[in-house]
Amino acid sequence: MRIHFFGLLILISTSLHAQDTLRLSIRQADSLFLQNNLEILAEKYQIDIAKSIEIQDKLWNNPTFGVEISAYNPSRGAFDVGKNGQKAFSIQQLITRAGKRNKQVALDVESTRKSEYQFYDLIRTLKFDLRQIFFESFYLEKTVSLYDNQIATLNTTVNAFEKEYERKNISLKEVVRLRALLFELTNERAAIQFELQENQRDLRTLLNSERPIKSIVDSSDIRRYELAKYTPTFLKEKALESRADLKVAQSSTKQAELNYTLQKALAKPDIQVGATYDQASNYVNNYFGLSAAISLPFFNRNQGNIRAAKSNISYFKTSELAKQNSVNNEVDAAIQKVGIAEKAYQSVESQFTNQFQLLSTGMYDNFQKRNITLLEFIDFIETYNESTKEYNRLQADRIKVYEELNYVVGEELFN
Repeated sequence: MRIHFFGLLILISTSLHAQDTLRLSIRQADSLFLQNNLEILAEKYQIDIAKSIEIQDKLWNNPTFGVEISAYNPSRGAFDVGKNGQKAFSIQQLITRAGKRNKQVALDVESTRKSEYQFYDLIRTLKFDLRQIFFESFYLEKTVSLYDNQIATLNTTVNAFEKEYERKNISLKEVVRLRALLFELTNERAAIQFELQENQRDLRTLLNSERPIKSIVDSSDIRRYELAKYTPTFLKEKALESRADLKVAQSSTKQAELNYTLQKALAKPDIQVGATYDQASNYVNNYFGLSAAISLPFFNRNQGNIRAAKSNISYFKTSELAKQNSVNNEVDAAIQKVGIAEKAYQSVESQFTNQFQLLSTGMYDNFQKRNITLLEFIDFIETYNESTKEYNRLQADRIKVYEELNYVVGEELFN
């Protein structure tokens, strides 16, 4: 009764866990990622900040208003500000010259555009991480299922051999060797589970989810990865047109050019204009006057900032060119990787796993019937597990290099 009770508890616990697991296709994962990822949500605020600065710099400078009153008159006492007393008012307005305000706004607009490109580049990078982890987890789970089946079947075999050993029909050496194989499979399964748990951590972070994530992949998700319709020239042109990080570099160059224009404009002095009313302290009572002031650019003509801005243009242009070369090389490398992975994948027979599975079932039966030796059985199990594990890893790596090509081109190529 106790055994049945604990079995029922385990069944209920497993069922609850399965219900709590978030089962997602790759498209559902992409959608959830765009809605929930905290890094993306945080980066959106950078765009809002840049737009706010743009709004601020479009505003005119505020006028300055000043008041002067008589604090003390020896003949009339403190605060002599009446009809026969003294008070003065002034108002000043700064008028910028050489289009400084418009040039600053143009620089701000480009800064906002750069923030948007950085936002899209963050999405590109994180989506690549999400997809490679998603598919790797799917194939790791397939490998775990293989080990689960092997361990369950081997457990039955070990139990049967232990009974035969108790009857003195087989030697202890065979039982111990089978137990060692079972221990080896259990350890290998644990190592894969460690990888899966790390992937779970990253998936849940990327999707901002507290629930476990299970990757659901069907054959259509696999078939869409095919390169035949794209030429290297097309992919390079597409990358130079689409890569958000390259647009960030181009925007930095544009900002440097706009800043150079602004710094030259800043060398032109602004004008301060104003008006003054003075009740009694001027050469006539109730004096009204106009004023204008301008700084004389004898010493500071913004020479250092202009020179630095000009050098910045050369720096960012060189960086932009280096980025273009890097993008071309990344596309070349990604195409080569796809070719290598596709060749390795195609070299494996399509019936490879099915044939191995049938042979594996037969091996257990033949071993229990003593038609094959212990060493032959162990050698086959180890070879079968290693080959299936590597085949699953090959499939995951194949999708990864296709997704890497998506990443380096900056476009969704395989829909």
